[in-house]
Amino acid sequence: MNEPTGLRARKKARTRDAIAGAAISLFLERGFDRVSVNDIAAAAEISKPTLFRYFPTKEDLVLHRFADHQGEAARVVRDRSSGTKPVTALHRHFRAGLDRYDPVTGLNDHPEVMAFHRLVFSTPSLAARLTQYQLEDEEALADALGEGIQARLRAAQVLAVQRVLARTNWQKIADGRTAHDVHPEAVADADQAFSQLR
Repeated sequence: MNEPTGLRARKKARTRDAIAGAAISLFLERGFDRVSVNDIAAAAEISKPTLFRYFPTKEDLVLHRFADHQGEAARVVRDRSSGTKPVTALHRHFRAGLDRYDPVTGLNDHPEVMAFHRLVFSTPSLAARLTQYQLEDEEALADALGEGIQARLRAAQVLAVQRVLARTNWQKIADGRTAHDVHPEAVADADQAFSQLR
């Protein structure tokens, strides 16, 4: 008897989360470069080929959280209400993320999130893979904005602004402040940055 599609998808998602959870725990404990794929497979109690079916590279084991946000800016632009300018929709979306303390905005002081960001920013191969995700996001956003050099330039500017804002928020928290304390500055910085984009 075949499993219902929804059950199979949930089971797959649980396996993916378990593998990533095991990997991130090991990476945070020992450092990214000191953990092998074999170590991760053993910790997750799966085979190496199974691991690679879920995550094509070792870096993806960490960066899947960013991958979950892939294409988000393009979706925001495509799904905006009529009469709303693309940059306005993106600004509102980023502000809503700040208000939710979404880790992707850099405004989150949970110790695990802080450790995760430190791992990503301090590991060259992870930073390089993250850049690849960002370039794919830029292409998707450019497509959503239209055609030609103007759309490509606007997409690059928007994503650069979001990256700088998130990194600035993260750095303030890494320097010892709370997310709650940084929030008003993060909102003001976002408002200023997006108004400059307009």
